[in-house]
Amino acid sequence: MKVKWNFYKSIVLSLGAVTLAAAVMIFPKAAFEASLDGLKMWWEVVFPSLLPFFILSEILIGFGVVHFFGVLFEPLMRPLFKVPGSGGFVWAMGLSSGFPAGAKLTARLWQQKEITTIEAERLVSFTNCSNPLFIFGAVAVGFFNHPTLGIILALSHYAGNILVGLTMRFHGKKTKKGNELKGLVPRYEPLSALQKMHQARLADGRPIGKLLGDAVQSSTSTLLMIGGFIILFSVINKVLNLLAITPILAHFLDKGLSILSISSSLSYPLITGMFEITMGSKLASESSSILLQQGVIVSFILAFSGFSVQAQVASILAETDIRFKPFFFARLLHGLYASVLALLFFPLFLSSSSKSSVSVWAQNQLTLFPWEKFWHILIKYGSCLTLATLILSVLLWGLKHSLNKKHPRFH
Repeated sequence: MKVKWNFYKSIVLSLGAVTLAAAVMIFPKAAFEASLDGLKMWWEVVFPSLLPFFILSEILIGFGVVHFFGVLFEPLMRPLFKVPGSGGFVWAMGLSSGFPAGAKLTARLWQQKEITTIEAERLVSFTNCSNPLFIFGAVAVGFFNHPTLGIILALSHYAGNILVGLTMRFHGKKTKKGNELKGLVPRYEPLSALQKMHQARLADGRPIGKLLGDAVQSSTSTLLMIGGFIILFSVINKVLNLLAITPILAHFLDKGLSILSISSSLSYPLITGMFEITMGSKLASESSSILLQQGVIVSFILAFSGFSVQAQVASILAETDIRFKPFFFARLLHGLYASVLALLFFPLFLSSSSKSSVSVWAQNQLTLFPWEKFWHILIKYGSCLTLATLILSVLLWGLKHSLNKKHPRFH
């Protein structure tokens, strides 16, 4: 039965690849424009926004800071999410930098044997989320021109993420006991945390210069892979639209949305957002439906992450034994939680009769966090940072290989 299924799977995948290649040849101009759109998003926003977090995370891992947080967060992470305390570092970096940072750091911890496979599957399920800059700067301000909506989307997104973590703690309970870490939860001891950090740094052994060079090269390599996926799925999304596949799927989705009393004009943005969140969120903001329904749909799109982000995560997890299926299930669960929470949070910040009503708390938050300014700065100078980093990465690669040729034992 499995052999037969694999045979049909090969046929479907081959037909899909041939159809995509044929569509690109039939619509070369549209495919080229879609590629440019994806490249522009990666060049101006994705690369410069993720690069600092990726480099810092590599440096923090090399300095043993992850082990320090592991000891401190153990009493919190183990009872709540059934993952080691080092998962707290991954969670914090994932919340601040956005996807797929959580997957990258989870894979690193697994490769260093800091967590088991089951714990890694639990951890990766709730540490991949959209960063605040994208939610507030791109979606709320850029697409909707409504900063208060960013408060609703952020609260529902991150609260839903916590609920996913609490749900996925039950994942893997039927696995063999040998796959889970044993022992008592360590006590809160700052001194032991510092000692653990010191031991981890000594075990790493790389000098600061080499650590920085490796961090830049590793981060650049990962971001190049992410850029490839963004461009690819931008083209796929455009091709599906030109082949009328997306409108057909949206037509079938209309009935499901009508049952939930959601406008049918949001079916096309929802289907598009399931492939690529940026375009889906933008189309949702341009629909003729009311703001409440737009917020619920965008909340689901952000939580589901889109097949583009999921493909990036799958590529990162492919280098480990961490399965992708639990992550995909968690994305569906996150979409459900975030949508319901957005529906509940909406009346707290926006009146159903007036789109301009904002609570005092929301106004204070918008003053404290000027995400709109950060977003415009990123758009203006992000490409310069991307170009400078790529040049630096090439120089580091050339220096490393030239030293290896002169001194084969140098590493």
